Amino acid sequence: MHMSDGLLNAPTSVAFLVIAALGVGFALVRARTDLDDRTAPMAGLVATFIFAVQMINFPILPGASGHLLGGALAAILVGPYVGALCVTIVLVVQCLLFADGGLTALGANVTNMALIGTATGFLVAVALRKLAGQGTGGLAAVAFVSAFVNTVVASTGFVVEYAIGGAGGVGIGKVALLMWGLHALIGIGEGLITAITVTSVAKIRPDLVYLLRGSQKPLEVRS
Repeated sequence: MHMSDGLLNAPTSVAFLVIAALGVGFALVRARTDLDDRTAPMAGLVATFIFAVQMINFPILPGASGHLLGGALAAILVGPYVGALCVTIVLVVQCLLFADGGLTALGANVTNMALIGTATGFLVAVALRKLAGQGTGGLAAVAFVSAFVNTVVASTGFVVEYAIGGAGGVGIGKVALLMWGLHALIGIGEGLITAITVTSVAKIRPDLVYLLRGSQKPLEVRS
């Protein structure tokens, strides 16, 4: 759901750049308590994986595209704060080096994918945490649902931003229909990829899955 330059008017772009900066700054401060010898290498791998899957784009509107997001995946594996930073780094690199997403729209893109998407995926996963401890199937279900909801909610952020200051010449009704419809389909693919990736890590090193060790009594994945 990368936005390009000119899709939002200047005041809206600036407003969401400020929101993104505040959100990323908060995540940076809170991430310090989550980063250790285990999570730092995992964060690098997560960012690399998200970068790779986000390079597959599906055109939606002139100046906008849809793709896998990775917010739920990052949040489940390395936590919401480190996860938000992983997605932010990916978006900045894509914008500056690959012209994927406009520089003026970077704040909106970070808000949608790194902040809203990651937070949504993590909140859903936490709400279903007991299910995640019931075995590989339960963890896979939690990962799938979290990723699906993350994708649809993040696309809603796009719709809201466009409703506030859209300058793309397309009606908000059409934008909403295209974004929700396509990202519901993308959410299924993202859910499957997230479920496979998370359960694969959990089978080998469950201690590296943030969701499984994020409670007072670490959860165990039973086969």
